[in-house]
Amino acid sequence: MSAEPTPGTKIAQALRRSPVYADPSLAAALPKAGREKLLARIGAAPMPIFVVLVPLVKGGTWEDGEDLLTVVHDRLGRDGVYIGPGSYGGLFEARRWGGTEEQRRDSEYAVRVPFFLPEFDDAPLIDSLIKAVELVSAGGGRAVYEKATEHLGSSREKPFPIGRGADSALPLTAGALAAAAVTGLAVWRWRRTARVRREQRPLLLPREVLAAANTADREELRGRAEREVVAFGELLEGVDLDSDSARVHDLMTLALDAYQAAGKTLDAADGVFDLAGVLVLVDRGRDALDSARALASGRKERPRSPLCFFNPLHGDAAAAVDWRELGSRDSLRVQACGACAKAVRGHRLPVFLADRVDGRNVPYYAVSGLWSRTGYGQFGDDLVHRVLRGELRG
Repeated sequence: MSAEPTPGTKIAQALRRSPVYADPSLAAALPKAGREKLLARIGAAPMPIFVVLVPLVKGGTWEDGEDLLTVVHDRLGRDGVYIGPGSYGGLFEARRWGGTEEQRRDSEYAVRVPFFLPEFDDAPLIDSLIKAVELVSAGGGRAVYEKATEHLGSSREKPFPIGRGADSALPLTAGALAAAAVTGLAVWRWRRTARVRREQRPLLLPREVLAAANTADREELRGRAEREVVAFGELLEGVDLDSDSARVHDLMTLALDAYQAAGKTLDAADGVFDLAGVLVLVDRGRDALDSARALASGRKERPRSPLCFFNPLHGDAAAAVDWRELGSRDSLRVQACGACAKAVRGHRLPVFLADRVDGRNVPYYAVSGLWSRTGYGQFGDDLVHRVLRGELRG
């Protein structure tokens, strides 16, 4: 009796018949007319494109979009661009095998673009997917992405244009709404809605800013940090709260202190670690401002979400893990993003924030300084005040 094929092999077998595979729980998100249009765009592309849509479920068959695409490529054995669900906040993920490094990077950027285009507000999933395929086919994805995200550095009126309100769910299709009780589809919608609920509140630092910063070189990262400090300052200038609450006062003081600390760090920034710290401080200040606004309007204070210990540019931490640095006997409890937590649990090295020191890549936590002592603010609530006290170089 032959062994049952693995999930990755099953998907690869399906892709040999059609370049688009969707888990049965997501079938409603690909109506016939839209699927035919998607197939036509794929057929006209100058490179092979494969689309894989499956639920990413913690503890399920697939937890990580990159792992999914890597496994499917290995089983299929064909080079090309593979597009699937993103592990970060529901964005599409793309991986390209074959071609130049620039082409591979362009593909990764291209599939993110539809989520920033106003005309795709409330668009069905199939429409965003078709647009992503068109952008991959056209090339130059990074340039298109930079243009589509220019507003992130200057405006906070609508920093992440998906959905129409802070609490709006993002429909995939009319059929998908009817099928929302299906577990897999519900997970897909929850991932996207969770991002919208954070990103659509203009007081919070859009997580896509951190994702973009994570792929930037040093000069790009400096430019990103500068824009975020300026934007946060403009946001603070427009704040007018009417509240006698001592807690609101404390939170507004923290927001202003965080802005001052971010500017001070930017002025003294010497490399990637400091520039990442600028974004961490802006994030802390925006969290405080958002909480102050919530309390002043009679709502509950927003709980602060720590950023990934291994690399704060990965975004929000998803899990606590016990980690021991190589060569150390001491274990440390840290909060990490999903990918880093998965690596630690699998006894693999997480993708840490690194910079060149003496000609080699060194993780920030191996360099003596404020960032390593505080874990970018994970080990206490006093990061802002320590910067203002002059500990950045102390």
